[in-house]
Amino acid sequence: MSFKSELFLLFDDKKGNKKGDVFIEYFISGLILLNVVCIFLESYKSINAVYEGIFYTIEVFSIVIFSIEYLIRIWLADLLYPKLSPIKARLKYIFSFLGLVDLASILPFYLPYFFKIDLRVIRTLRLFRLLRLLKLNRHSSAVKLIGTVLKNTKNDILVTIFMVFILLVLSSTLMYSIENEAQPEAFENIGQALWWAVATLTTVGYGDIYPVTGLGKLLSGVIALLGIGIVALPTGIISSAYIEEVQKKKQKCTCPNCGHHVKN
Repeated sequence: MSFKSELFLLFDDKKGNKKGDVFIEYFISGLILLNVVCIFLESYKSINAVYEGIFYTIEVFSIVIFSIEYLIRIWLADLLYPKLSPIKARLKYIFSFLGLVDLASILPFYLPYFFKIDLRVIRTLRLFRLLRLLKLNRHSSAVKLIGTVLKNTKNDILVTIFMVFILLVLSSTLMYSIENEAQPEAFENIGQALWWAVATLTTVGYGDIYPVTGLGKLLSGVIALLGIGIVALPTGIISSAYIEEVQKKKQKCTCPNCGHHVKN
């Protein structure tokens, strides 16, 4: 087996050997989580003033590792997509979801060295380091399971979101018509009424905008009751799909001879 093929086994999610594959998964995952911790700690001025050098060292080390990983995956793309030519395979990886996530996790670090960027923009770009959390989709089986569940339930969730959207538009339009005359400042337009509708439908109820007329209060109560059921629908859909996927996984780990569960 060639060196490239052996390296591919380390980075390919389905064919990796257990020793090196597990080490790379834990190492990259740990590095991602360490970066997230650093991002949070950097927001504390007192902590950042003392440990700024350590945070920068961790950032540079992480960028080097993530950049090497990104380049290696581009190089191995022809083995990942064997039916495509090397150039097409690499382009397919670069523009795939995980390829774009890998690029987004390192790009904010390099941009200021090539372009003159305002400091405020640089701060915003640094926050994009949190996108490295999406890299866990490749290395964590738990995150992969969540991704599978969301993929399987996307149609049901889209239907629910569409229902919520319709209810938001109807309720905000009605509330604007009812409350505009009584509260011209609070319900000046449908956009402000839409903010009320979001807060009410999700049962958050910030209290910054609320109806004062009898009909407005009645509509608000109806929307709040509907929100309890409709907003909870995606949770129920995802929960049931998650349980179903877990059960499937357990069935795959059952011995065909004795029926006992075996360790995966």
